[in-house]
Amino acid sequence: MTMALPTEFVDLQPFAETWSLATEPERWDKRMASSMEELLAFYDAAFPRLEAAIDYCDQFPLDTLPEDVTNLLRLVYSLVLVSMAVEIFGQPKPVDSADAVLHRTREPLP
Repeated sequence: MTMALPTEFVDLQPFAETWSLATEPERWDKRMASSMEELLAFYDAAFPRLEAAIDYCDQFPLDTLPEDVTNLLRLVYSLVLVSMAVEIFGQPKPVDSADAVLHRTREPLP
């Protein structure tokens, strides 16, 4: 199944299958399993488009997002987690955090 994005964001399509993940634990696990090269490739492509992506998503009510917009929003959520690895830690794993894990019992939707 292809994780379609709005046509305005076709340049990010190569990252959709990997990073348009439905839950924060999935996004966390993907970040932790990725190399810095993979994180940087995603970050370098998506970060310059962040404001445009947020503005695009803001055109729709959260409870009725079309599927392609939901995929874009999930890509933004992934970028938030990846940006910490790139901008702060310089590695996928948080520094000085022992064995950091993420267990959420509830999270906002979509």
